[in-house]
Amino acid sequence: MDEQKSKGYFENYNNRTHVIGRIVSIMVLVMLVGAPFVIGGVIGAMPDLAAVGKGFLSVGLVWTVSSVVEFLIYTPMLGAGGSYLAFITGNLINMKIPCAVNARDIVGAKTGTPENEIISTLSIATSSLVTILVLALGVVLLVPLQPILQSPALQPAFENVVPALFGAMAYRYYRKNMKIATAPLVAMSVLFILVPSLTGSTSFMIIPSGAIAIGIAYFFYKKRAKAGKNT
Repeated sequence: MDEQKSKGYFENYNNRTHVIGRIVSIMVLVMLVGAPFVIGGVIGAMPDLAAVGKGFLSVGLVWTVSSVVEFLIYTPMLGAGGSYLAFITGNLINMKIPCAVNARDIVGAKTGTPENEIISTLSIATSSLVTILVLALGVVLLVPLQPILQSPALQPAFENVVPALFGAMAYRYYRKNMKIATAPLVAMSVLFILVPSLTGSTSFMIIPSGAIAIGIAYFFYKKRAKAGKNT
């Protein structure tokens, strides 16, 4: 009975999360799209829709595919509440995903469970609040810290923060599934070395690297299944 009550509470929580998340997502979308037109109307400089359309066609199609792929990959990891918060506040790859994955690993929650959804939501909400606090402090201290932040000695560190963060996190998963992780890692490393310009399209490169990992995982799955039948 307690288990049924828990499931009922979680379903009600998810339903309310979807209602609030959809309303806030629509509000954010309207504000983001409408802001240029409102500002243009106030200052008398409306955006050139023809130029906007050409700009979207040049980069929007690529990012549209990347956005769909990110949604399909990250939503099962984060759950409903975490996904709404992450996609609304942004900065998923750099901050929200690492924060949620680390919090999930600390408590031992599994993907797709109610515990994972709660942990993901709390961790991403905390990350968002901390981000706002850090940005506020950064704005206040920008002028006093500008000479330090622009120091040539610190520039290499700033350029390697994200690779260092993801390298440390990725090692934990590579160690657990070396057979699956090796091929995508080697393939993407060679590709980025040969075509350095692709480093600016990491979200888009999730598609081929993910396809390689899924293909290898499926191969090993079929191999184990075939071995099990033979025995």
